Amino acid sequence: MTIKKTAIACLLLLGSIQMSTAQDLLEILNKEQKSITNYVPPAFKMTRVAFGHSTEVRSKGVLELFTATRFWNLPGDRSQSFAADKITTRIALEYGVSDRLSFGIGGTTFDGLFDSYFKYKLWRQQKGEKSMPFNVALLQTGSYNSSSGSIYSGLSGDFSERLAFTSQVLVSRRMSSKFSLQLAPTFVHKPLGVSNQDNKNFFALGFGARYKLGPHLALVSEYYRTFNPIDSFDTYDPFAIGVNWELGDILIQLMLTNTRNMVEDTFITQTRNNFNFKDPNLHFGFNATYVFHLSNKLKNK
Repeated sequence: MTIKKTAIACLLLLGSIQMSTAQDLLEILNKEQKSITNYVPPAFKMTRVAFGHSTEVRSKGVLELFTATRFWNLPGDRSQSFAADKITTRIALEYGVSDRLSFGIGGTTFDGLFDSYFKYKLWRQQKGEKSMPFNVALLQTGSYNSSSGSIYSGLSGDFSERLAFTSQVLVSRRMSSKFSLQLAPTFVHKPLGVSNQDNKNFFALGFGARYKLGPHLALVSEYYRTFNPIDSFDTYDPFAIGVNWELGDILIQLMLTNTRNMVEDTFITQTRNNFNFKDPNLHFGFNATYVFHLSNKLKNK
């Protein structure tokens, strides 16, 4: 009986140790699962809302060929009977340096601008123990105005005067499975103006929205409010409304807008037309993005 009691006691002791160890492992597993971060799907599927940048960046090793075109008519008898009187195009190459950092360079035909930018995704909206309610990206752009038009004839036109810089903090949130919002506090430094009395520093606030209509179709809108506009001529706040269409590696944006400029320091400070259906105020906009996966691993994911 003594041997049997001893054996039973040993079995009970081993069972209690095993149960205690299992409970400890279960507690560790629960803690690990609670700390898992659940990233929210992107607020915007494209790197632009309409004419301005969104909080999204491309993945590492992804190269984009970005083209943007604006069409508009001239008023009165100068207008054509078919198609559009004027057209401007911006062509750019944009590359995902990392999953957080994008870089791009481009050129525009209408205003002779050559531009570049860096965009860094600081935070991504996520749920879980370490939640983040917003997407936050930092954007820094620079442009060079190569125009030789008479509009700038009163100024020296030195190289430093022709440089402009735009700094933005892009903050977006996916409010629901269909609706997303973005705010963009903006600072523009632009030495080149029509008059020496024009402001060189501008402050603006951008608003963007996206509403999902279907699996590959979304309605978008964007607006910028400039708080200290140029004094030497009348300007208006840029506005756009349009649709985004996703076709695999080709992304298309169609929009109606009052700005023909496509670089931040120009469309924020130099939009000369109000948003209405009078020529030449309303412009038809077309953006197309062609995505090239430089790494086969990215495309297989």
